[in-house]
Amino acid sequence: MNKIDPYASLRYKEFSIFLLVRFALVFGWSMQFLILEYEVYELTNSKLAIGIIGLMEVIPAVSMALFAGHIVDQKEKRNLLALCIGLFSLISLGLYFLTSPDFVSNWSSNSVLYSIYALVFFGGILRSFFGPTIFSLVALIVPKKLYTNAATWNSSTWQLAKILGVSTGGFFIGWFGVDSSLLVVFSIVIFSLVLLFSVKKKPIMNKKIGEPVIESLKEGIQFVRNSKEILGALTLDMISVLFGGAIALLPVFAKDILKVGPEGFGFLSAAPAIGAFLTMLITAYIPVSKNAGMKLLAAIFGFGVCIIVFGLSEIFWVSLLALFFSGVTDGVSMVIRQTILQLKTPDHMRGRVASVNSIFVGSSNELGAFESGLTAKLMGTVTAVVFGGTMTLITVVTTGIFNPTLRKLDLTEDFENQEK
Repeated sequence: MNKIDPYASLRYKEFSIFLLVRFALVFGWSMQFLILEYEVYELTNSKLAIGIIGLMEVIPAVSMALFAGHIVDQKEKRNLLALCIGLFSLISLGLYFLTSPDFVSNWSSNSVLYSIYALVFFGGILRSFFGPTIFSLVALIVPKKLYTNAATWNSSTWQLAKILGVSTGGFFIGWFGVDSSLLVVFSIVIFSLVLLFSVKKKPIMNKKIGEPVIESLKEGIQFVRNSKEILGALTLDMISVLFGGAIALLPVFAKDILKVGPEGFGFLSAAPAIGAFLTMLITAYIPVSKNAGMKLLAAIFGFGVCIIVFGLSEIFWVSLLALFFSGVTDGVSMVIRQTILQLKTPDHMRGRVASVNSIFVGSSNELGAFESGLTAKLMGTVTAVVFGGTMTLITVVTTGIFNPTLRKLDLTEDFENQEK
């Protein structure tokens, strides 16, 4: 048996450069989103206005996703990603000018607010292209036998960048102010753009260049619908995020149930991300390809259990551990899902399949927060969280029973076939 090399994909120089590019982008995007939430609240003193920021991004991101997937499959990936980053940098620069004191003093608060929403909306359009382009580019940088390892490092990079981006954004607001912090975001994005050109242009794998959009989209949707492994993995992820959205109710738990204040809220907020990040690093040493289907089902089942424990707990450290292990199980499922998508998707359809994935995941995050808020109002906070965890468990059991293809999925043979 060959010795596992946890750093195998990192030994490809282009992949290491790609990870730096992705880290910079996610770090900048996360930092920018937090800064905008702060600025919008300063302008309006309205919680609803903060929520609209997310709405302004998710509406175009989900609406444009399928079309973006078609474009990604038709274009060269490195240059397309460079174009997206370049446009994103212009949005960051625009936000810097919008929030600068001289600019704000000459405009009404509503004019600044609506301009911020407009730029966020255009950012949402770009978001619909980023996911499919990055997903497709990874497959062109590393060999197929390293997809699990690459997915692990890719997901870990995303998780770490998100954690650091949010935490750094808060500090930067206090140190430098909103406008200067957004200028830092612009600099980071430009750095990622320059770095990206160290990656060579990649061949276009799709042989149907110029295919009508409708036919292209139908082919992508039909492929996902007919692939029980991919459809099952996406459905499980969507349901777990949709009904396991306890994170949206953390402020309520921290203040009213656990009574731990702002510091405790900070620990609770960080626990899932830390658990996911550590787990994704561990999976670089312990591959998840063998019995991948059962491991995916077990991980999401464990996630549901953690959400129920968190909902029922009135003890801070129990709640903290429950959230930490919810991150652990989520990290495992994330790596397995990404590996399934990479291995089971033909090269010429990666953009379209990734776009369907972004619809499942992107919409479920925002809808999950809405579902948690709605059920909390109707049932009460604790009952709402327990209900969400229970629905996750029911979905896992149902999927395991009625989707034997996913349940029996073992990716070991896929890797062995690639090595022959």
